[in-house]
Amino acid sequence: MSPPSPIHPIANALPQEPADFFFTTLSVFFLFSSAASKSNSFKFPFFSSPSNLCRFLKLPNMSISKTNHRFANPQSLSDWLKPRLPSDSLASWGVKPGTKNVHNLWLELSEGETSLADSTPPIRTVNVVSVRILGNNDRVLIESHQELSDGSVRNRSRPLSEKMKPDETPETAVFRAIKEELGSVVKDIGAVSIVPGSYKEKVEERNSLSYPGLPARYVLHSMDVVVDGLPDGEFCTEESEEYGDSDEKRAANQAVSVKRHFWVWVSSDSFQS
Repeated sequence: MSPPSPIHPIANALPQEPADFFFTTLSVFFLFSSAASKSNSFKFPFFSSPSNLCRFLKLPNMSISKTNHRFANPQSLSDWLKPRLPSDSLASWGVKPGTKNVHNLWLELSEGETSLADSTPPIRTVNVVSVRILGNNDRVLIESHQELSDGSVRNRSRPLSEKMKPDETPETAVFRAIKEELGSVVKDIGAVSIVPGSYKEKVEERNSLSYPGLPARYVLHSMDVVVDGLPDGEFCTEESEEYGDSDEKRAANQAVSVKRHFWVWVSSDSFQS
């Protein structure tokens, strides 16, 4: 009787199917990797951290969902808002002193200054440049209040602030804001200089005073600025039509606009931006 054929354990253990062979090879690879010197631990690319895992698998980030719907006119926006807001809140827009109306919000959306989350209630997100104008004797210029086109007065008590345009840098927005709101007293834009290293960004979430009942998310881009030639005491400036260059003249004419800005210097210690 002839002796039995020698057994080759490794050969017999090899899988017959290509897929089995691949996973077996991968298992052996990890086996030898873990058996290596512990001081030289191996990290498999892409999977060394959860953030790499998300990037490799292209998992979506969690963010506020913005509506892609384009509203043809203020009425279509009003119809969209009605089932999403308390009726008494929407009815107060443009009626309650100091508030804006649906024409203003429609213009903001059309101009790309504002976005709305498709939620109930919708969340309004706005990028705002906040200009902290520094004066002599450690003072800061504050807008105390505004006079609106409907004759009402809106209290402000904050530095010069302006909604940013799409793709506008904070620096560009600073010069535009000063020209629009202080242009009646600042004739030379060369008198404006931004303090290096003063840029800060923060997010504030609160109910909108302009649109009662509509939650707002403000992305604030603040900078310290020096402006030559400003009056030393309290003063008032007039602003040109906010949407004077807009193609939507009819909506702009029905929107509530700012007619006058009232400014006062305060001690920087008494005001924190």
